[in-house]
Amino acid sequence: MRSLDNTPASLRPATQTTGTEEDTVSIEAQLIDETSNAARPWLERPLNRVIAIKPDEVQGAMLSFAYFFAVLCAYYIIRPVRDEMGVTVGQAGLEKLFTIVFVVMLAAVPLFGWVVSRFEKRRIVPYVYAFFIANLLGFWALLGTGTITAWVAGAFFVWASVFNLFVVSMFWILMSDLWRTDQAKRLFGFIAAGGSAGAFMGPLITQTLVKVVGPTTLLLISAALLLASIAVAMRLRQLFEGQCADRQRSSDVLTGKGILAGAEAVWRSPFLFRIALWILLANIVSTFFYFEQTRIVGETITDRASRVQLFARLDLAVSVLTILSQVFLAARVIGRFGVATTAAALPAVAVVGLLALSIAPVLAVIVTVMALERAIAFALANPAVKTLYTSLDPEEKYKAQNFIDTVVYRGGDAMSGWLFNGLSKGLGLGMATIALVTVPVALLWLATSFALGRASGGEAEEVDDVEAA
Repeated sequence: MRSLDNTPASLRPATQTTGTEEDTVSIEAQLIDETSNAARPWLERPLNRVIAIKPDEVQGAMLSFAYFFAVLCAYYIIRPVRDEMGVTVGQAGLEKLFTIVFVVMLAAVPLFGWVVSRFEKRRIVPYVYAFFIANLLGFWALLGTGTITAWVAGAFFVWASVFNLFVVSMFWILMSDLWRTDQAKRLFGFIAAGGSAGAFMGPLITQTLVKVVGPTTLLLISAALLLASIAVAMRLRQLFEGQCADRQRSSDVLTGKGILAGAEAVWRSPFLFRIALWILLANIVSTFFYFEQTRIVGETITDRASRVQLFARLDLAVSVLTILSQVFLAARVIGRFGVATTAAALPAVAVVGLLALSIAPVLAVIVTVMALERAIAFALANPAVKTLYTSLDPEEKYKAQNFIDTVVYRGGDAMSGWLFNGLSKGLGLGMATIALVTVPVALLWLATSFALGRASGGEAEEVDDVEAA
């Protein structure tokens, strides 16, 4: 006979096989009934109208939603401060800063690998976030002196770029560690909507308070939100501690093979390498759209206030479209069409967008392409790709995933900048021609999406068999 715990059945690993099959099914059914009869969360009924959620998943899903909301709200509060620092540095300085960000990432990831290898998993998120909170307090004190040199502005710009990727990466690493694959397919779209809501609320807070408290004080608000996210992350760990107890105790501390274990895992694993390639290609294509948007908007709209207004409207439209898609579409699309098709939607739109821009590089086209590309990325493609990590072992989740989300991501930024500057300035190619040259990159990106789907197909079938049982 196996020992019982109070963990809801849907929070246990799908591979748990202790005891007989009949006992397992009976015990899990009993726990579900007890949970449902004891306290059916009041949010379950409205949530079930948009996502397939079980009674004992509601609290975890809502906490995950709140966690991502706090993280992205914290970042989007200070993002305007970062952009203002970019203005202080100037356009020529920004090109250097993008490269510096990539170099800093190369140095930060080994340090993160050391932290992961030394501390228990439940302490990693609090320690990493506490480090960034200390940084925010340091910048608040420094910027409060009123002396903002180009060095200080550049340092804050680089730090904010690193901060964004690390705190978001840590969130998704924890999500993939707590939720099973079948749960991720149903819930990650809704959970991602929490981040979209935070990205929507952050700028509103900044716009409302910046003239009241000043831009420097906004750093304290961001630090408070990050502190709140630590509390939510720790509560999530407690909620799922029964599931973690069922796993191997040796996974509590991730030893790895060294501080570069994440890079080694990506290089040696074809599956992880495909995920890294997907992220790299996505950034190359997305950066082309960003460059083209900057060029077309600059040539079409000469008034600075009008440009700001256009970007604000675009951000608002993307936020609303993303939140609606994440809540009402993501789980259904991933569940019905699978991870591969859902992830492939983004490069498919990119191919059409590149062809459209090669024919008509005008404002209406680039605005439409950017809105669709960003909304699909946030609402569908990103949650689908994050679902792939749920099948990995703890070492890969904490080290390889962080390496991909930081170094590979920023490496794509740096590489695309060098590539398109070389094509435009070095070879003298026009943007319409560069768009056509980029089409094969987008097609490779599309093929990589389906390759990822085939690689994860066996695991998906195994999950379906478990659910059917």
